[in-house]
Amino acid sequence: MDEKKYKLAMQFTQAIPFCKTLNMRVEEIGEAVAVLSMPYDPRVIGDPDTGVVHGGAFFALLDTCAGLAIFMHPDSTLSTATINLRVDYMRSATPGQRIFARAEVYNATRSVAFVRATAWDDDTENPVATATGTFTFVRPEEAKS
Repeated sequence: MDEKKYKLAMQFTQAIPFCKTLNMRVEEIGEAVAVLSMPYDPRVIGDPDTGVVHGGAFFALLDTCAGLAIFMHPDSTLSTATINLRVDYMRSATPGQRIFARAEVYNATRSVAFVRATAWDDDTENPVATATGTFTFVRPEEAKS
């Protein structure tokens, strides 16, 4: 793995103010794969009666994780943007638990990357949400032109 790319990826969540605000953390990275997490935070509760995290926080985590997975693709540059992201919410996350997301690029054309992602809490057997998305994909040779 490219050492420079690895270092940048590890700094990823600290470089983006939105990620920093949500306290996202890089847990694992590999070739075209990323795992991010964020802690339970009362500021992102969607239902005050139950303490359940708002779906938008999950969306943000899944979207950011997908972007990092694209960055970790060996043929990609730092540049990507979400074209479309579909999130299916399967259950509420358990209040108080850290939330994780794993994303993987399963196909990349000349200009579009296709990503699948899953989010979970401590119950790793039952996902909180799954996502599929398309993102812009910039290859190094095209970034120079």
